[in-house]
Amino acid sequence: MNIKEIKEMIDLMNKNNLNELEIEKDGMKVKLKKTGGVLAQQVFDERLVTPQVLTQALSKEEAKTAEVKKKNTIEIKAPMVGTFYTSPSPETPSFVEIGTTIEKGQVICIIEAMKLMNEIKSDVKGKVVDILIENADPIEFGQTLFIIELS
Repeated sequence: MNIKEIKEMIDLMNKNNLNELEIEKDGMKVKLKKTGGVLAQQVFDERLVTPQVLTQALSKEEAKTAEVKKKNTIEIKAPMVGTFYTSPSPETPSFVEIGTTIEKGQVICIIEAMKLMNEIKSDVKGKVVDILIENADPIEFGQTLFIIELS
């Protein structure tokens, strides 16, 4: 289980107003519990990973994201709620990948909303530094999809 999956579980809890969530996957058990409005995290496997260790891991990932943001970058955010797709069909290649240079107006992904396929186009010219969503993941309005280094 990685940090992204744990963050998704936290989002799931917040979206559904849950106070406690417990999931077991690949021999690792994750239990998330809200106490006093703050999410306390405990992760268990053969060895105990304390909330402090988890917080440090989250902090490292956040520091990496902040480092990327310091460069001449922008975030492309979801203009709607839906399902994120990297290509028009499973048989075709992705519109963009990390390292792809994109032009203003170029289609970079598709968001399916209410059975309609909406092409999302870039508002900027630049290079794709990071893609923060996996293909076929559900997304929310305003969620960051791409980090683009402006050119």
